[in-house]
Amino acid sequence: MSDMAMIFSELFGTMILIILGDGVVANVTLSKSKGNSSGWIVITTGWGFAVGIAVYVVGWVGGAHLNPAVTIGLASIGAFPWALVPAYIGAQMVGAFLGAIVVYLAYHDHFAATDDADGKLGVFCTGPAIRSNMWNLITEIVGTAMLLIGILGITNSHNNMGALGALAIGILIWAIGLSLGGPTGYAINPARDLGPRIAHAILPIPGKRDSDWSYSWIPIVGPIIGGVLGAWIYNIALMMFV
Repeated sequence: MSDMAMIFSELFGTMILIILGDGVVANVTLSKSKGNSSGWIVITTGWGFAVGIAVYVVGWVGGAHLNPAVTIGLASIGAFPWALVPAYIGAQMVGAFLGAIVVYLAYHDHFAATDDADGKLGVFCTGPAIRSNMWNLITEIVGTAMLLIGILGITNSHNNMGALGALAIGILIWAIGLSLGGPTGYAINPARDLGPRIAHAILPIPGKRDSDWSYSWIPIVGPIIGGVLGAWIYNIALMMFV
């Protein structure tokens, strides 16, 4: 595959990820939606499916990182070229932003019907259940480290996952959400959080609040640290296994 095809696949795949991922949050959160108040299990399941489907759509092209933390984590252990990292991250950011706009259009009337400004923001980006910067950061580090450990384990050639790999990665996202997602809403992906947060800031959403920029650095810095940490933990563990 050409570099341009790989880069575009990151944009397209991340857009799909956000359409389905932010879409399930909108379905559960926004007023008068048929999925309103259906709960955290629906959200985590939807996000798991969103990742799995996005990986199936574009994984054969450029690897379907769909996440700067994955791209940087893989590059840090020599599993991805640093030269492509800026372009991959840029594509992921654009794809996340565009996906958020599609969700806004799909749920246009429901944003207008919803009074909860925090809920509207939550469709686009994450926020802590208990605001504590240090512990919120640690939660994002732990969740993203588990993401990289899981991805590297699932895609290890010894597992011979083949086409089932994308399904297993979707299950991994579901598991992280169920187990570690409660404190911060589990961004575990800087593009997933920042691209839609920017969309929230500029879209004409009725009755919206500010975009909580004071918190926005946590779902950027935490996942990047966690991605690198998880990749290195897996590599060290792998040396012990073999």
